[in-house]
Amino acid sequence: MEQKIKVGMVEDQFLFRQGMRAILAAWPEIEVVFESSEGYTVIEKLKITKDLPHVILVDLSLPPEGEKPFTGKKLTIALRESYPDIKIVILSGHSDDSSISELIELGAHGYLIKECDPQEVYDAIQSVHFKGVYINAQALKAMRKRTRGQVKSKNPLKESLLSDREIEVLQLICEQNTTEEIAEKLFISPKTVNTHRNNLLMKTEAKNVAGLVVYAMKNGIANL
Repeated sequence: MEQKIKVGMVEDQFLFRQGMRAILAAWPEIEVVFESSEGYTVIEKLKITKDLPHVILVDLSLPPEGEKPFTGKKLTIALRESYPDIKIVILSGHSDDSSISELIELGAHGYLIKECDPQEVYDAIQSVHFKGVYINAQALKAMRKRTRGQVKSKNPLKESLLSDREIEVLQLICEQNTTEEIAEKLFISPKTVNTHRNNLLMKTEAKNVAGLVVYAMKNGIANL
């Protein structure tokens, strides 16, 4: 029996949270195992949670901790530090390009607007769980805008610290291929793909696969 994707939600609006839970319940391969109405208690709650979520949907506008702000941005940073294996999908009412690109560079694996179709929420959860990233058209536009003027004009492939094989793997990662798909296309084992991915993360100092996409765009390695 295939393991379900365990999902968490951090959202202060009760009705929206309940509605999202009902939507996710329509897919048998997804199970909501964690909920929180604020961000500042999430790390402590996760420490005593029996089933850690594979993916957490995080709103950006969250209640303060007393008089101190504790936004989804701050929670994203905290989750990346304490639970790096948990995938983070921002689900927010903020649609400005600066918020989208900043959160992805900080470690979010995907960014969705609350007005999006429920099917896209499902697609994003599936993609970040199995591929490590979900970059839709809106996120891609924001990332292009963020990296505009930063792309290296010289031969980035030759000057890169990456090997030819690592560049091939990175290009396929940017196309949002799974480990198995990359292995099949390059005629290598999934274990070797994972080794290349880990080397890419170390060499580029990216926080996750989404960070690798940003690196590829800045260095002209991937034409997205």
